[in-house]
Amino acid sequence: MQRSNTLDYYNIHAEQFYKSTVNVEFTSTREKFLSKLKKGSYILDFGCGSGRDAKYFLERGYHVDLVDGSVELCKLAAEYTGVKVKNMCFQELAEVDKYEGIWACSSILHLSFDELADVIQKMAVALKDEGIIYTSFKYGMFAGERNGRYFTDMTEERFAAFLSGIKGLELEVEEHWKTSDVRPGRGEEKWLNLILHKRKRLMNYKLNQQM
Repeated sequence: MQRSNTLDYYNIHAEQFYKSTVNVEFTSTREKFLSKLKKGSYILDFGCGSGRDAKYFLERGYHVDLVDGSVELCKLAAEYTGVKVKNMCFQELAEVDKYEGIWACSSILHLSFDELADVIQKMAVALKDEGIIYTSFKYGMFAGERNGRYFTDMTEERFAAFLSGIKGLELEVEEHWKTSDVRPGRGEEKWLNLILHKRKRLMNYKLNQQM
């Protein structure tokens, strides 16, 4: 139900959201993410919104798949980037060992804890070994509907506890940092930024040792 309300919000307010985010300065975070990838790596922009970040990656020679749950935002992002955007909910991710990087900027924060645990596992499966995820959450302990959308907020401690509670997950926090909202007039809002790293699977390591 939370997902439906949130998608309704983005479909109704797509034009307004697009205009408020497409030109926001986000270079330093994008470059931090790209610095951990090889040139030309395959990236999934998971909840691409306006397409702002995907366009940045594409222009720098990276291969990018764009997906978003909002039909209206998919249309706007496709027009902005000039590439196809797949309309897909997070829970539908079914790729295996495909991406070196997943960019989930201000996107999976709209999932409840249970949904988030399932989606994080799907993201880990979609990543190649040693792949990375960038994601971000509003900073705090709130979980619920706010201004027409569902949010799960995170602190460093809350996210660490959440991640450790997912059995068999091959992801670990490589880096985290706090920032202020980059949109005009919203600098008092704080964000938790995270880089997650997928460990090389033990099975692969043992096979390599035997060869």
